[in-house]
Amino acid sequence: MHKEVIVRLSGEREYHVDLERLEPMGMEDARRWLDEQFTELECEPLRASGKVLLADKVLVVAQAASERLLNDETWLKIYARATHAVLAKPIITVDVSAMAVTY
Repeated sequence: MHKEVIVRLSGEREYHVDLERLEPMGMEDARRWLDEQFTELECEPLRASGKVLLADKVLVVAQAASERLLNDETWLKIYARATHAVLAKPIITVDVSAMAVTY
């Protein structure tokens, strides 16, 4: 089954990571990495309650990373592996411009 993470910053700017040849990341490692990125990139919760769902975390980390980190192939691959591990869907689109994560 094809596995891919797509990050869309705008209508024309997309990043695709094919996960077929990348080693899967474990759930705990993925959560830890996303938590670290959330903190390092000074992300803010999307919800007024302060609760941060995994899909929200994936979205705001991509937003904070912007082109600066998404253009870093190593960072992008780790992000894609972590996203795939925590959301457990074969094809994931993180649409920053629409503030949505779809499967």
